[in-house]
Amino acid sequence: MAVVTTQPQFTVAAASNHWQTGLFDCCSDCGVCLCGTFCFTCLGCQIASNMDECCLCGISFAMRTLYRTKYHIPGSLCKDFMSSVCCLWCSVCQLKRDINRRKEQGIF
Repeated sequence: MAVVTTQPQFTVAAASNHWQTGLFDCCSDCGVCLCGTFCFTCLGCQIASNMDECCLCGISFAMRTLYRTKYHIPGSLCKDFMSSVCCLWCSVCQLKRDINRRKEQGIF
């Protein structure tokens, strides 16, 4: 008779290598949307704090690239730069939403 010593684990690896929400899914998390709208700098500082970085780095495209690389999210420096230049607010909100979702899933 075989003895089970560990329980099967649920993994979210398949979902972890993509953005959890789209760039323009701003209304999928109203708290992040409101924070980004009325206190954009605070949102950037929250992101930097989550990633153990300097508060001034939270709204940079370098932070987006660092995060994307850490979680193996497909993309490129060019795409990170363009999303940050063309719609910085959406880019930063997407990053914060992704952090929040990964925390909920226990993979942050």
